[in-house]
Amino acid sequence: MDKKTITASVERIAACGLYCGACRKYLKGKCPGCRQNDKAAWCKIRQCCQAKGFVSCADCDMDVKACKTHNNVIGKIFSFLFNSDRAACIRYIQANGYKAFAEEMTRRKAQTIRKR
Repeated sequence: MDKKTITASVERIAACGLYCGACRKYLKGKCPGCRQNDKAAWCKIRQCCQAKGFVSCADCDMDVKACKTHNNVIGKIFSFLFNSDRAACIRYIQANGYKAFAEEMTRRKAQTIRKR
């Protein structure tokens, strides 16, 4: 399968705030991205957003830092291993919108906003 290039698409934003459009597995054609990945049924964040009809946690009224679903053990491990600040991604979406986030992550060629 041909390697994809990083392009801005709202459809490639995961429920947790990661940008699948810049993920190595997505770019290599080994993953369809969060929204289209039936194997991602284990993800509690994805389940919560789907149950509420949300695109991502950015659509929720709860502060993402206070949410136990968003700040679960798997998320904390991912955050540590990849220096990822998914809450910052959610706040960016809330402040600037989905399209701006997809464009920013494409510009950065990044899957996430890095922790400071």
